[in-house]
This record gives sequence, structure tokens and C-alpha cells, in this order.
Amino acid sequence: MYENNPYNNQFYGTIGQGPQYGYGNPGTGYGANNTQSQSQAAPQTSKKKSGAGKVMMAICLGLLFGLFAGAGFYSVSMITGSLQKNAVSDVAQTAAPADDKVPAFNLPSADQLANFADSDKNITVLTTQQSDITEVVADVMPSMVSITEYYTYQTQDFFGQRYSTDLDASGSGIIIGETDDEYIIVTNNHVIEDAKEIEVTFIDDSVAKAYLKGTDPSKDIGVISVLKSDLSDKTLSSIKVAELGDSESLVLGQNVIAIGNALGYGQSVTTGIVSALNREITTSNGYTNYFIQTDAAINPGNSGGALLNISGQVIGINSNKIGETRVEGMGYAIPISSVRDIIEELMGRDTLIEVDEDDMGYVGIYMQEVTPEIAGYYNMPQGIYITGLVENGGAEKAGLMVGDIITGLEGNSITTNDSLKNILKYYAVGDEVEITFMRNSGGKYVEDHVTVTLGKKPR
Repeated sequence: MYENNPYNNQFYGTIGQGPQYGYGNPGTGYGANNTQSQSQAAPQTSKKKSGAGKVMMAICLGLLFGLFAGAGFYSVSMITGSLQKNAVSDVAQTAAPADDKVPAFNLPSADQLANFADSDKNITVLTTQQSDITEVVADVMPSMVSITEYYTYQTQDFFGQRYSTDLDASGSGIIIGETDDEYIIVTNNHVIEDAKEIEVTFIDDSVAKAYLKGTDPSKDIGVISVLKSDLSDKTLSSIKVAELGDSESLVLGQNVIAIGNALGYGQSVTTGIVSALNREITTSNGYTNYFIQTDAAINPGNSGGALLNISGQVIGINSNKIGETRVEGMGYAIPISSVRDIIEELMGRDTLIEVDEDDMGYVGIYMQEVTPEIAGYYNMPQGIYITGLVENGGAEKAGLMVGDIITGLEGNSITTNDSLKNILKYYAVGDEVEITFMRNSGGKYVEDHVTVTLGKKPR
């Protein structure tokens, strides 16, 4: 336990073994051998004389240094003395000693410190409140929600047999709007795109069903709503709408706060700085956008949560989907200013309420899902490949063809069979919907749109 002790053997030597300190050799004593002692005395005398000269020289040099240093300090004191006198006299007073006791020193009051700070605007008085974000977090937390998405995961074995498993996933959201009938929440599109059902958990741990307003897959934005009639008075009094900030005014190094439902455990808070701005990234679905990079921790479940400035304003929407799993301290958020118009447009859409299953409309196609693997192998867009058309069905009448790939319906992303079925549950027979599709033209897929009147499910 002593091998790393800096005071053991390194500076003081081993006890009894230190002739350089005048202790002599162990066991010999100071006069055990007079001849040896006298033979050692002569060189010690010459060293003492030489050492005395050096000491006198050091003293002289020290005196000269002190003389010049004192003159310099006195000159500086004369120049700045009047300024210091005025400043110090405002904040402290020294009591004149009545006898030989040490003079008393009175500490400045809070008012005196404030006056002193105001007298010189170059002086900054730091307070603990400036680094404490507890009040900011407490103020914005009622605007944050946790989102649970229920979906069906399908797999296929070697023989083509398909299997379905019901699963759930967690995400985050921000309350950004309110109408007479509902609260409106923004999140990431990838959090809700394949959902059969969506639930929202509020700050008071109450849970309510959420309904789709709309999505924009190109910006990874989704907007949902919760009906006020589904919320208790306690919940209504506990939640509030978040304040949106300006992401275009951000600067590198600015402090930020990330809040989200990390790992599905409930809301958590992390802090960091703006590490980079306008970071260009192409996501797995092929869209290229510009993001805020931050070292605030953004983990699975944080997607759709808020990136806040120190004033508690939302300046970004966190996205774990584009985070780097190979490194630490690199999280990304969608700049709020770049998607504000899109969010407002989605907020203005009608809330989609599920229709009865017997009334649900159908496009009138036979389809095959273009998975990311198939899309990559055949250089095709991901979506629903039309393998056949129902005779006199809505798709055929609208002009869709075999080989077309459906990628959207009413502005909502369609990438899987389930995503098409999940969006159609909001539309009834006879409704007109806009379908986005890709058609191969000269070896290149070109996007187009068509309006389809939904028909009845084939028997």
C-alpha cells in the first residue's frame, strides 16, 4: 500500500541511511571513529565557505529584486488606487482599530454587490440559477407525452409461409396545439407509420387513444390528436401546449435540453450543446435532410421528443432513427423552423376516425410488398407493388396499372401491406382518396398521383 506514497523514500530517504542529510551511517554514531570524522571535516569546511558566498550573493540579488518589484507595485498602485478606492469603498469598510487588535472587516451586503456590479457593466455576477434547469424542465414537462404504437410484425420462412406477431414500440411526442375538441401532438413519422393503434401517456400517467391527423415521410413528421372528451378533468388541468422556438437562431455551443421516453421507461431529461448545424444526412428511406447535431443523449424511445433551448422553447424534434450507433455523443434533431409549415398543414387536416370494418373502403388491387431488401436488389422504390387489378375496381377506373408501386395515400407514407390497411381503416366505401405511386418509365421510376374512389371489399 506504500508503493505509490510520494513521501516514502523519494524525498526523505530511508531512516538511518542518509549521509547527505548529516545523519551518518547506521550504527556508527557521530564520534565512533575520530580519524574518519576529521578526514571528512576538511572538505566540508571548504564547502561551507563556498556556500556562504553563494548565500550572500542570493541575498543581495533578492534585495535588489524586492526593491525593483516594490517600486513597480507602488507605481501600479498609484495609477489604479483612485479607481480601487472608489469601488472598494462601496462594498466594504475597514473598522479603525481602537487598540492593538486586528482591524475588523465587514462583508458587503447584497445591495452593495448589486450596486457595485451596476457601476461596471464589464463585471458579470454569476448565479447558480443560470446553470440550474430544474425550473425549465418542470415548466415544459406537462407538454411532453409518451407514445405507444401497437403493430403487427410479419415474417416469412424459407417455404414462403408468412407469420404475424403483434408487438408494441415506444416513442415520444410534443403537445403543440389545441382546439375546442382535441389536443394536437407532433412526433416522428417512423414512430406511428405502421400503427394499428396508438396510445398516449400524459404527465399524470393517464392514457388515452390517439388518432391520426397526417404524416410527411419525407421529413419524418407525424401529427396525431387526442380527443378532450377522452381526458379527465385532472389530466386537462395537468397538460399544456409547448412553445415553439426558432431553430435558425441557434449557434454552436448553445446549451440544449432533450426530453423523451427513452427505452420506453417514461420521460427522462438529458442535456448537452449544439454540436453542429445543418448536418446533411440521407436516412434509410432515401430522403436527404438537414439536422441539428447535439451531444445530448438521444436513445431509442426518444424519437419524436423535444430538443429545447435553455428558455424551454422547442427548437428541434429528436430522431433516434438517424443517430450513430457506432459512436457516442452524436444525436440528431429535426430543426423546428424547417418543418413548421408542414406541421401546421398536418394540424389543419381532419382527424381520422376509424370507420366500421364492414364500411371500410378498398382500393381494388392485388399486391406484393416491396421490402427494403427487394427495393435495394432490383433498384425499386419501397412500397406496394400492384400485381393485379380488381375488375371495375377503383384502382382500375382511376388508371393505375400492374407494375405501379403505391407509396402514399392522402399524403401518408405507404411502405408495407399493413401501412396501407391501417390507413384505409379511416376511409369508407365511396370516399375519394389521393394515391401517390411510382411508375417505371424508360427504366426510371417517376412519381405521380391519382384520385381513387374506394369500393367494397371483394367477396
